[in-house]
Amino acid sequence: MGQFRRDSVSCIRRRRRLVVGLFSAIFALFCLNYIELTSLRCSKVLSGHELKFRGGWVRGKPKGGEIRSCISCRSQGSSFGKAFRITTFGESHGGSVGVIIDGCPSNLPLTLEDIQTELDRRKPGQSRIVSPRREEDKAIIHSGVEGNRTLGTPIMVSVVNKDARPQDYANFTQKLRPSHADASYLAKYSILAKSGGGRSSARETIGRVAAGAVAKKILKIACGGQVIGYVKSVGNVKAMGINPMEVTIDQIESNPVRCPDPNAATLMINTIEQTKRAGDSVGGIIECIATGIPAGLGAPVFDKLEADLAKAIMSIPATKAFEIGSGFAAAEMVGSEHNDIFYIDTSGQENRNKGIIVNTTATIRTITNHAGGVLGGVSNGDSIVIRAALKPTSTIRKPQQTVTVSAQPTTIEPKGRHDPCVLPRAVPIVESMVALVIVDHLIQQTAYSDLSSIFKDLTNNDAHQ
Repeated sequence: MGQFRRDSVSCIRRRRRLVVGLFSAIFALFCLNYIELTSLRCSKVLSGHELKFRGGWVRGKPKGGEIRSCISCRSQGSSFGKAFRITTFGESHGGSVGVIIDGCPSNLPLTLEDIQTELDRRKPGQSRIVSPRREEDKAIIHSGVEGNRTLGTPIMVSVVNKDARPQDYANFTQKLRPSHADASYLAKYSILAKSGGGRSSARETIGRVAAGAVAKKILKIACGGQVIGYVKSVGNVKAMGINPMEVTIDQIESNPVRCPDPNAATLMINTIEQTKRAGDSVGGIIECIATGIPAGLGAPVFDKLEADLAKAIMSIPATKAFEIGSGFAAAEMVGSEHNDIFYIDTSGQENRNKGIIVNTTATIRTITNHAGGVLGGVSNGDSIVIRAALKPTSTIRKPQQTVTVSAQPTTIEPKGRHDPCVLPRAVPIVESMVALVIVDHLIQQTAYSDLSSIFKDLTNNDAHQ
């Protein structure tokens, strides 16, 4: 009889936990949905009408030109990430640009130099093959850091635009620049940022690089992770014989084009300089490798790690294509050639790839890495290898045919200080976006695994009662 009573009590407890857990999950989903709806509940005036989202789009008259604000208006696309979330602000020829970082853990050692080092790799005027715009790009940390330690509160970093020249754009404010966002932004906003393209300018990426510096610091301390990128090709000049696993930051930074192959780097620099003298521009490919990344980051279906990486990379100005692992080359391979064969590593030696740890003496690794470090949307402990193809800079010094905003044919020959090739300065941008995605998933997975451990312990305790 006593045993029956104890079994009944245990059964009731389990049912109670199940019911409480179910209602907690429903409440959490409701809260998340409410936040999303609140975030999207914004309105703006378009052609004398107001669009609102309240469970559906409705059309109505604006109230005195009112434009409602919201917590996070995702339709404007200035925020990125979930657990580790950034919002960039500013325009190319405005007062300043910067970023607000939300979700950074407290007590992270962080100095101004950590951020400034990355911004210096991205700033203009650093060599003869990039934009001659003279900007110091000195970072200012406004909040979230005290005594070189993060407080766990939002971190705001800004950079003042000291060499802005909006007058360079005065002669073609009414002309649509070929391959720029002028036409599409005009369709969306009914107004143009008349100098430098506004938010479409690559100067917006200062905020990304500043946030990326914080993300890199988190990866280094939390899991020994490192993210490095380099220029793999410029035009038809390709770096040869590079082993991504052996490339070092010193090799990359040894020349202004940021290519670890010295011979290819010389040819790339010559190509850029010739293109610049011709008043034209040239594109290329950046490869980026993240090592020391633990297995288990990412999720199936819509939140796959490679899907978020693709979105992050494709959000970078001038990016036209994304690859991970074997990329497009996989389409020309057969399964037996493309499959990454597993093996058990019992050497116990240090490895830049963490693999999938079985126990203290054995780790599951793969002989090849065609997957690029991600299987089924989840990291497998191998190096994450991605590539980004960047187009030639849209602004060139050659006359081109175009039209005005009033639909009149005209010609355009822009002036200004533009990169003949964006790749050398885009390397830290690509690195930053990769680091931001991985840290975002690392924080999510840490929370998930911690909760899973708690629930697993509860299940084990119930089994022993």
